[in-house]
Amino acid sequence: MIYAFQGHVPVVHPSSFVHPQAAVTGQVVIGKKCYIGPGAAIRGDWGKIIIEDGCNVQENCTIHMFPGVTVHLHKGAHIGHGAIIHGATLGKHCLIGMNAVIMDEVVLGDECIVGALSFIKQGETYAKRSLIVGNPAKMIKKVSAEMLQWKKQGTAIYQQLPQQCKNSLIACEPMTEPAKTSGKPTGIVYKPWKNTQIKK
Repeated sequence: MIYAFQGHVPVVHPSSFVHPQAAVTGQVVIGKKCYIGPGAAIRGDWGKIIIEDGCNVQENCTIHMFPGVTVHLHKGAHIGHGAIIHGATLGKHCLIGMNAVIMDEVVLGDECIVGALSFIKQGETYAKRSLIVGNPAKMIKKVSAEMLQWKKQGTAIYQQLPQQCKNSLIACEPMTEPAKTSGKPTGIVYKPWKNTQIKK
């Protein structure tokens, strides 16, 4: 659902898809080819949220801030299931792992990757291509070219999803037993990072 708040109406580019079970409120700007999943709460009541082109905010994510703050997700940012972004700025092509928490005034440089369940404390800044993990989080190494390419391939799948949802997502009643054919395979080949590594 899309909600105006104190006269501020969210802006969503027509090429993006906001799931009906997401809540987008107030001063929010969503760019081109963005995917906002069900259960996401993007609440621009006390400040502003800018989600640039090609970003995805997956199921049950929360984006919010302290009063007067702007949260900025730069182009191609990828926010995994259940993550929380509170008052932070994410550079281009960052990946935030599932259930990670990014706190106020955090600034991530372009192409950073944050591991699942990581907690980044208030006010921390990380340089471009930092691989950040843990609670509290710390940089453990630089993101390699191969890892960045893997990330961008995953984000590209999400950039196709808005149009696919517009074309084929339909509310329906469940069947009482499986169909003889379960539909066409997606044709997507994409594996977890660990499974992409060549074993020596």
